[in-house]
Amino acid sequence: MLKRFFLLCSGVDTDIVNGCSNGEQNKYAGIGATVFFTAIMAFIASSYALFTVFDNVYTAVFFGLVWGFLIFNLDRFIVSTIKKRDNFLDECIQASPRIILAVIIAIVISKPLEIKIFEKEIATVLLKEKNDMAMANKKQVTNYFQTDVDKNKAEIDSLKSAITKKEKEVNDLYVTYITEAEGTSGTKKLGKGPVYNEKRQKHDAQLKQLDSLKAANAVKITEKESKAKTLQADLDKKVSETQPIIEGFDGLMARINALNKLPWLPSFFIMLLFLAIETSPIIAKLLSPKGEYDFKQEDDEMGIKNVIAQNRYQSELQKKTDAKIYDKVYADIKDDKELYNYKKKGALELLKLQADGFVEKQKKSM
Repeated sequence: MLKRFFLLCSGVDTDIVNGCSNGEQNKYAGIGATVFFTAIMAFIASSYALFTVFDNVYTAVFFGLVWGFLIFNLDRFIVSTIKKRDNFLDECIQASPRIILAVIIAIVISKPLEIKIFEKEIATVLLKEKNDMAMANKKQVTNYFQTDVDKNKAEIDSLKSAITKKEKEVNDLYVTYITEAEGTSGTKKLGKGPVYNEKRQKHDAQLKQLDSLKAANAVKITEKESKAKTLQADLDKKVSETQPIIEGFDGLMARINALNKLPWLPSFFIMLLFLAIETSPIIAKLLSPKGEYDFKQEDDEMGIKNVIAQNRYQSELQKKTDAKIYDKVYADIKDDKELYNYKKKGALELLKLQADGFVEKQKKSM
């Protein structure tokens, strides 16, 4: 039962192969088994690749089955259409397009399995890339808000600087009227005279202005600090909104790019393995000697070609014979007097009708 199934997978003519020896049947059963297991590997590889795209098991399995059947049909077609010839070079030329197709298929089905085999290494590369992207994204978002943040901070610093400057002026006035009272500066007279009172009043006026400035600037600083918190919250929100996109950066293309950043030699050998599996049915058929199945298939094809050639030759002879017969028939009719008179009579009647019709048209036009 299994042998019959693998023979079916090889694409051989069952009517011919059933009449061949057991060894010949085993050869084609082995080729069919290679075709079947290549399709299985294609199904597994494509299902995993599509799972990374759709993130749904049922969808991935469905399209994986479609891809597996497609590869199975292609491989079966490739193997079944290679005919054994007497010249090995002619066989290679015949098989070259199929070998190129097999190479393409091998690359396609090996890449997803490489991604699965090197999954941990790829995850490490993706993690590093995600971290770099997150840092770059945060920097980009920060730069976007930086102008407003810097402007707001400069305004806060300006308000605080105005208070500090005013405090310094008030402190200087305080020192001035104190030293005046002590007699260490100004008039150099000890006691609280008119100059002291003048300086004291100036200090008190500036102190009131300082209090007013502190109250006004405190309100403004509170508003600016609130705005700074809002800007920071907007910045954090923008970063948090873009973070899921970065976290989701692990699709098929991202994994392929990450795989390409790993050492190429292991991936190359895995691809060679699949290339060997995919081309093995073709190579086996090219290298195997012409067997019983090939001779019987060639004999059947030769019989069909002979029948077609014979039918074509008979059709050509029949056409030539019919042509000669009709040439002779029409040559004999040409000399027949009765047929001549009959055709002459008809021609005369037709000419009369044409002449009458012409006269009637001329009358109507006048």
